[in-house]
Amino acid sequence: MHYTHLGRSGLSVSRLCLGTMNFGPFTSEADAFVLMDRAVELGINFFDTADVYGRKRGEGVTENIIGRWFAQGGGRRDFVVLATKVFGPMDLPARPDPNLDRGLSARKIIRGCEASLRRLQTDHIDLYQMHHVDRTCPMDEWQGAMATLQRQGKIYHVGSSNFAGWDLAAACTTADLRSQPRLVSEQSLYNLASRTIELEVIPACRHFGLGLIPWSPLGAGLLGGALAKTAGGRRASTPEFEKQVNAKRPQLERYEALCQKLGAAPGDVALAWLLAQPVVTAPIIGPRTLDQLSGALRALELKLTPETLGQLNEIFPGPGGSAPEAYAW
Repeated sequence: MHYTHLGRSGLSVSRLCLGTMNFGPFTSEADAFVLMDRAVELGINFFDTADVYGRKRGEGVTENIIGRWFAQGGGRRDFVVLATKVFGPMDLPARPDPNLDRGLSARKIIRGCEASLRRLQTDHIDLYQMHHVDRTCPMDEWQGAMATLQRQGKIYHVGSSNFAGWDLAAACTTADLRSQPRLVSEQSLYNLASRTIELEVIPACRHFGLGLIPWSPLGAGLLGGALAKTAGGRRASTPEFEKQVNAKRPQLERYEALCQKLGAAPGDVALAWLLAQPVVTAPIIGPRTLDQLSGALRALELKLTPETLGQLNEIFPGPGGSAPEAYAW
């Protein structure tokens, strides 16, 4: 396994991050335990979750699964760099609570952190991430809440997710002015087929030294060999997925042909492309099986040549670079 620092922090994390969103709804607790044990054996020390994962509002299903895995002992919690998130609704359907609905108020953040700690059966969170920007809440309020949690030793680092470039710039600048905890990372949608963040978010991450944690690195399956897997009805798919495949079919045909020429699986190429981007810390992988988990490690050894990177950029050209040069002189 390869490791790198998370942004400008001193925290060392694996170049692949284990995503746990499937734990509960699609992956049983027993299978999740096996996947996490195997991830640790492979050297993956970076786990990502969220309080809302589990598809049962207010219950924190996925965090509870991870907490019971930690409770088995054996050094599990000591090895893992644990990242979770706050923002989404955590009130129970039978008991609506506006202060547990979406947002980043001080009350929401502090109570959300304490609830996550209980579910995760740990005394600290290594990376506490805001799951989405909240422009209805003053920035000094959520920054103060994060500072309180950091002073209490309940969180070590603060990260963001789904922030715009100007949100990152404002957050980092005001944190420095107020001597508040600085963001160390941003988690965004980023893959070969979804490159909008190259306009503003990536330049902001680069300027302020934030590590980028891409979610959906395979484009919800589009970059994982969608054409080959769906050919002849070999893979069940939704009408929406079929629509997405057909919309990008010419690109996917060129992409999968290039992967075949390289002798590499499309999913491995997609991950290797992300790993080749200097600002990327660790793409989030969400394996459902041990084979998928072990297979993801192939991307770490797949070195794409400048020629191959150029061909991939031709197939999936992105926005044309950073703003404003991407659309202006």
